[in-house]
Amino acid sequence: MAMADLAQNKSQNPVSLMDISLRQGISVQYLEQLFVRLKKNKLVNSTRGPSGGYLLSKDPQQIKLSNIISAVAEEVKTNSCNKHSKKACNGKSTKCITHNLWDELGIHINKFFEEKNLSDIVKTV
Repeated sequence: MAMADLAQNKSQNPVSLMDISLRQGISVQYLEQLFVRLKKNKLVNSTRGPSGGYLLSKDPQQIKLSNIISAVAEEVKTNSCNKHSKKACNGKSTKCITHNLWDELGIHINKFFEEKNLSDIVKTV
């Protein structure tokens, strides 16, 4: 939501986290944590000072939603088991009965985020 806010309100002037917070109903403290990660992953640029804030580092068409999700260390997880565990689902020795269904859904969701970019969100608003 914060990145879509930046894309929608793009200008030459940096946007403060307080402005994003007020428009999107997201706490400033949470935004600060996210924007450290977004900046580290070169998705935003920051400016300090009284008129400081954040700008997108690229055109919204060049920023995939999957890049944003990855940058903020979020993971789209559709099943509760750990894929990399030696034990399968729910600590059992085999996969749960719906494992493959949820795993396939996760693949579709991640593909969707890979194919969409930030400008796709702003167009629909």
